[in-house]
Amino acid sequence: MELKKYKLGEILDVTRGASLSGEYYATEGDYIRLTCGNFDYQNNCFKENTSKDNLYYIGEFRSEFLMKKGDIITPLTEQAIGLLGSTAIIPESGKYIQSQDIAKIVCKEDLLDKDFAFYLISSTIVKQQLSAAAQQTKIRHTSPDKIKDCIVWIPKLTEQKCIGKLLRTLDSKIELNRAINQNLEAMAKQFYDYWFVQFDFPNEEGKPYKSSGGKMVWNEKLKRNIPVGWHCGNLFEIAVFTNGLACQKFRPKDDEESLPVIKIREMHDGISDDTEEVTSNIPESVKVYNGDVLFSWSASLEVMLWAYGLGGLNQHIFKVTSANDFPKSFYYFQLLDYIDVFKKVAEARKTTMGHITQDHLQQSTIAIPDNKDIAVRFEELISPIFEQVVKLHEEISYLIKQRDELLPLLMNGQVSVNYDLAETGFILFCISIATKICFQLIKSIIVNSVLIIAFYINP
Repeated sequence: MELKKYKLGEILDVTRGASLSGEYYATEGDYIRLTCGNFDYQNNCFKENTSKDNLYYIGEFRSEFLMKKGDIITPLTEQAIGLLGSTAIIPESGKYIQSQDIAKIVCKEDLLDKDFAFYLISSTIVKQQLSAAAQQTKIRHTSPDKIKDCIVWIPKLTEQKCIGKLLRTLDSKIELNRAINQNLEAMAKQFYDYWFVQFDFPNEEGKPYKSSGGKMVWNEKLKRNIPVGWHCGNLFEIAVFTNGLACQKFRPKDDEESLPVIKIREMHDGISDDTEEVTSNIPESVKVYNGDVLFSWSASLEVMLWAYGLGGLNQHIFKVTSANDFPKSFYYFQLLDYIDVFKKVAEARKTTMGHITQDHLQQSTIAIPDNKDIAVRFEELISPIFEQVVKLHEEISYLIKQRDELLPLLMNGQVSVNYDLAETGFILFCISIATKICFQLIKSIIVNSVLIIAFYINP
C-alpha cells in the first residue's frame, strides 16, 4: 500500500466551539451543550453525559455551533488521561451545541474519507503527537492548530474508503450487541418487577398472585403489604459478599502465572493493556469468572455481571455469591433494586468518598419468600437471558480486540484492504449473518416477553 505524508490541516479542518455563558446553563431546555463527558474514550464513541444536571443551554448561540447527525468531534481538554485524540460521532441533528472545549472535524472530501478520518484522529500516531504537544498544566489542553499540525501518512482515497468501511462495520456490530444487551437486561428487570415488586409471580394455578386475589399482609419494617408466607430479611440472608484483595501486595513473581486485576475501571471498560496484574495463586474466593456478580461498594456503587474473562478481584469490590441456596438472578436483582438506597446512605456519610459497609448490608430490608421455589422458577426464566448477555459481552470484547489490533496495521500500511481480500469479504459476510441472528434472537425474546406480560396483565 502506497502512503502519502500530510499534515492533518492539509486534509481536514478543525473548528473550536462556542463560548457558552454559565448564566444560561439549565436543567432542561431544547439544546444540550457538549462537554468532555460526551466521549467514551475507552470505546471511542459518543455517550450521553450523566455526570451533570445543568447540561442544557437556554441562551443564544450561532447556528453553526448546532451539531448535525454524523459530525465528528474530538476534545480539546484532557479531563481524564487518554481523552485527547478520542473521537465521537454526533447521534442526532439539532440537539447538541458545540462548546469551546470541543472541536469539530470536517474532511476535505477529495483527500480524506470521513469514516477513515474518525479512526485516523484516534490512532496512536495522532494521539502521541497531541500528548507531546499538549500544554502541561493540571489539566492538559490542545488546540485546533495543534491538531492540524499532526503528521500522518495515509493511502489513496479508494483504499481509505475500504478501511473505513471495514472498521465501521466492526463498530456497528459492537454497538448492536450493546443495544441488544440493554434490551435483554431491561426485559429481565421487568420480569423481576412483576414477580418480586408487584408480587404477580405465578400462583399454583399459573395466574399472577396479587392480581388474582392472593392474600397479602402488612409488614411494619418494609412499610408495605407482602404475600403471606414471605418475611422481611436482609441481603445477607440471600447472598455472600466477599471483598477483594489489596492486589498490589500479591504481584506475580517471575515464575508465576498472572491474572488481570479487576478494579472499578475494569468493571466499566473491561481488561486493557494498562490493567494491573496479580498472581494466579490467590484464593479461589477472589477469582472472578464470566457470569459472576460484582458490586463496587466504594465511590461508584454499581452492580454488574462480569463478562471480561478470568481475573483477580481488587478491594472495594464485592464478589456476590449465593447464600442459603438462593439463585443468582434473585440476589442480583434484589441487590440492583437496593442500589438507590445505598447511594443515599453513601451520599449522607460522604467525606472524601462515599462507601457501603457490611453493616449497611446487614441493615438492609427486603421481602424474601419463605419458599425458595418461587426464586428457583424465576431463575429458570432468567438464566437463559443472563447467559446470552454474557455471550454478547464476550463477543464485544473479541470484536474490540480484533478492531484495536487491526487499526494500527491498517493505518501504517502493514495490512492492505483491497478486495483481492476475499477474507475481508468473508469477515463482512460473517458480521452480516451474526447481525441477522442477533435481530432474530431479540425478536424472539421480545415476542415471548410480550406474551408473558400480557398474560399477567390480562389473566
